[in-house]
Amino acid sequence: MIAIRLAKEADLPAILSIYNDVILNTTAVFEYKPHTLEMRKAWFDSKTKDGIPVFIAEENGRILGLSTFGPFRAWAAYKYSVENSVYVAAGERGRGVAKLLMPPMINAAKEKQMHVIIASIEATNEASLHLHKSFGFEEVAHFKQVGYKFGKWLDLKFLELILDTPENPIES
Repeated sequence: MIAIRLAKEADLPAILSIYNDVILNTTAVFEYKPHTLEMRKAWFDSKTKDGIPVFIAEENGRILGLSTFGPFRAWAAYKYSVENSVYVAAGERGRGVAKLLMPPMINAAKEKQMHVIIASIEATNEASLHLHKSFGFEEVAHFKQVGYKFGKWLDLKFLELILDTPENPIES
């Protein structure tokens, strides 16, 4: 049975392995070079400091995937908008792992009083587009040829999910 739980520092090697596979073998991340364990630790430490959860899907002691969110943009007025991330290990895709990782991430964004979750998805990634739409995300933008990877130009779609939070938004 697949269980969803909060990530801990001991999970970082498995998280790194999943992320680096995504970098090296997919267009889900517009990055070329694999990350190091030190980079993943700095990323995790930043998430922990900011109170942003990282969720893990685990089965029989193996980490199958992860989900989290982070700032959409750095300017103050974007403080209620976040961008999500959902990654599944290569051999585990198509089993519904990402579908299990979405609800806790969405609920955490609501608990943090976020208003919008934005998903940036490479335009031919039908599985991710379908996943997000099944949770109520709507396509709001299609950027043409904004990335270049594996010898071709890549389009990027933005999808958004508008939440019923925050309860009392403020400007500050």
